[in-house]
Amino acid sequence: MRIMGLDVGEKRIGVALSDLMKWTAQGHSVIERKSLSEDLQKIKEICDENEVEEIVVGLPRNMNGTFGFKAEEIREFSEKLEAHTKIKVKHWDERLSTVSAQRVLLEADVSRRKRREVIDKLAAVNILQNYLDRLNR
Repeated sequence: MRIMGLDVGEKRIGVALSDLMKWTAQGHSVIERKSLSEDLQKIKEICDENEVEEIVVGLPRNMNGTFGFKAEEIREFSEKLEAHTKIKVKHWDERLSTVSAQRVLLEADVSRRKRREVIDKLAAVNILQNYLDRLNR
């Protein structure tokens, strides 16, 4: 069984999956957002295909630790995702996950167009890997 990590944005959802031992996170895909029902169904399909037992969704926090409007949207999305997939959804602080992903891609000299294609997936990997690291301590 695996754990799925999600970086949920307005236009795209980055998807990462753990290995079977739950030690490492690998990028899986980027879902282009269409409608809530289509997004939930696509995530469910990935979960079914990969035997996912738990989902970790990045929860945006302000730098001072408070939660803003976007965090409430993510909580609502997570509730609907859990109801649709019947898989437990947890939240993980995603502060700076996208910034970290951008830095890695810039250092690798990845073009702006290509960065757009993979930034959400890499952010999902960061979220999931941080969660796995905490889980395995």
